[in-house]
Amino acid sequence: MSAPETSKGLASGSLGVWAIVFFVMSAAAPLTVVASGAPLTVYLAGIGGPGAMLAAGVVLMLFASGFTAMTRYVRDAGAFYAYTTEGLGAPVGSGAAALTTYGYTALLLGFYGFVAFFAQMTAADLFGIDLPWIVWAVLIAAFIGFLGYRQVDMGAKVLAVLLTAEVALLAVLSLAVLIQGSPEPLTLAPFDPSNWLTAEGAGGLFVLGFGAYIGFEGTAIYAEEARNPERTIPRATYIAIGFLGVFYAFTFYCFIAAFGMDGVVAAAQGDFESLPFVWADEYLGTLALKVLQVLIVTSFVACLIAFHNACSRYLFSQGRSGLLPAVLGKAHPKHHSPYVGSLALTALSVAALLLTQVVGWDPYLDLGLLAYGTGVVSIVAAQALCAIAVLAFFGRDRRGHSPLRVVVAPVLAVAGLVTGLYLILTNFVVVTGYTGTVNTVLMLLPAVAFASGVAWYAIRRPGSVAAAAEARAHEEDTVA
Repeated sequence: MSAPETSKGLASGSLGVWAIVFFVMSAAAPLTVVASGAPLTVYLAGIGGPGAMLAAGVVLMLFASGFTAMTRYVRDAGAFYAYTTEGLGAPVGSGAAALTTYGYTALLLGFYGFVAFFAQMTAADLFGIDLPWIVWAVLIAAFIGFLGYRQVDMGAKVLAVLLTAEVALLAVLSLAVLIQGSPEPLTLAPFDPSNWLTAEGAGGLFVLGFGAYIGFEGTAIYAEEARNPERTIPRATYIAIGFLGVFYAFTFYCFIAAFGMDGVVAAAQGDFESLPFVWADEYLGTLALKVLQVLIVTSFVACLIAFHNACSRYLFSQGRSGLLPAVLGKAHPKHHSPYVGSLALTALSVAALLLTQVVGWDPYLDLGLLAYGTGVVSIVAAQALCAIAVLAFFGRDRRGHSPLRVVVAPVLAVAGLVTGLYLILTNFVVVTGYTGTVNTVLMLLPAVAFASGVAWYAIRRPGSVAAAAEARAHEEDTVA
């Protein structure tokens, strides 16, 4: 079968505010954040998880202020790459492109490890279907690849169903605690700074706090496909961060309340990973427990759809700009999807999964945690770099925006993100579970990716990048 002819662009005007919100919130995977993060925060540092989640959300809302202001002036599927190029120049932008692509790809591979582990366990426990994890992994990769190849709004519809289901279950579980009552009196202690800012182990809370929002920046990735992007992208970004911040704080708080402020700390010293299932069983019964098991799998599937879409668009943007082979910058003539990048990612994902199987790695502990850890470092570093680029861009000309939006908020965002990155690196064992050389290599890989991007631009790309940019500008003028 011959390859389809390619169109020149993505599906302009195909996504509204809520479709984009579903994409970025699915990347954040709220159910898996709560089910895995809430008990881990208690284990690490007591009851301060709700406060840390809110604090991380505030930092990222400050970041979003300047980030979304740039939507009007820079519209590209490779958001961090394009914004950093405009603010700090093409060589640094090339480094940001490599850093972000590496981060999204690592997260994609890590989540394949997670979903394979939980799919195998859930299918065996609930349905008696005992298949090797690699079978589930390849089947899910094929499904993700199919959606990535098709039109973007198809993926949005799938995510709408999956995300609604997981958020609904968490909301019902949380409300059940408030209605049925906690074993101990309710207090606001989880929001007291002494429990999330200065408590022993508080650094670990922010590792999970910033990691919980990874993916929200994807709103700008869909600017080319959004309806009225000047309004759609800022609204989607603020809705996503605002909802996630409040929802994480509320559900983490109700999780703690389900066991009591003192009781949850004692319970977390044992088998803390099982506490969400105990929560579901005690407050809603066995049926809720089974639904939770299924929705953890679908939450990871939703997350994979979102990261696959984000990463394929970064490949598309770099292929179109000349940083990567031009074939990656081709869109499908019918679906207007970055289908070449999508196929490349699907092939890479299947290859990584098969390698994991061949060498005998654990899909969760090896592929999952290690890839996730280095991916989180990469994306938070890219966010910090982008915030600096926003300051540089508007420092030359505020373009009518208020100093609060494009100067003060980005300055505070840079401070918060750099602090967050420091906390992640100094508490990296919390993310990976590993120490020593393994962690050192994983923490250095994002820096290697960034340096490689800068070097690649310097050695080979200036001429082709300039030619690609000129061709694209001519194309846009012709369309206009």
